[in-house]
Amino acid sequence: MTIKAVFQGLVFDENDQQLGTTFVGNEACYVIDDDGFLRHIPAENIDKQVVDAIRSQVDDNKDLIAEQTIKMIGNVDIFTHAIIQNQLANLDDQFEHLLNTGIPEDGLLYLGMLGFKIIVNFHGDVIRVEQPTAPPVDDEE
Repeated sequence: MTIKAVFQGLVFDENDQQLGTTFVGNEACYVIDDDGFLRHIPAENIDKQVVDAIRSQVDDNKDLIAEQTIKMIGNVDIFTHAIIQNQLANLDDQFEHLLNTGIPEDGLLYLGMLGFKIIVNFHGDVIRVEQPTAPPVDDEE
């Protein structure tokens, strides 16, 4: 049971209506308006689905993420590479921490401005996670 809706403000139903959040007892829930019937979906159910989707993408692209991170910070030594690889290997701990502490409000606003959006059905199943994409890299420069 979670006490925080991690992706508050970023979760929408299939009709593009942003889901509100509330508590049922001590449990955080997303509220889906199903034609006037308010469905309370435990936030943990939706949040874990989103984290699993992100984890899967990271797992599929660990080498690329490490390479691009090193380029971004401008430090191309073997020690930096090892640190980044270690952080990517310990994603479970980092995602667990995220689920427990949530994302700061400024971070949620920023993600929303970038176009990050979670679409769920009326049962709370994540249909898709829309994420901002980087512009294509022009190799001719």
